[in-house]
Amino acid sequence: MEGTLNVVGYGLAAIGPGIGVALIFAAWITATARQPESAGITRPMLFMGFALVEVLALFGLVLAFVLPV
Repeated sequence: MEGTLNVVGYGLAAIGPGIGVALIFAAWITATARQPESAGITRPMLFMGFALVEVLALFGLVLAFVLPV
C-alpha cells in the first residue's frame, strides 16, 4: 500500500465542504420553496457561499500536495 498521510487527511477534509455545499443548497431550496419571488435575490448569495466552501476544499487539496509528511 503506497501513498502518504496527506491523501488520507485530504479525504477526511473533503467531507466538510461536501456537507457545507449540501447545507447551502438545502437552505436555498427551502427559502425558494417558501417564497418563490425571492429566488432572484438569494441566488447570488447561494453562489457566493458555494464558491467560498469550494475554495476551502481546493486549499485542502493544494496543501495535501505541498506539505511533506
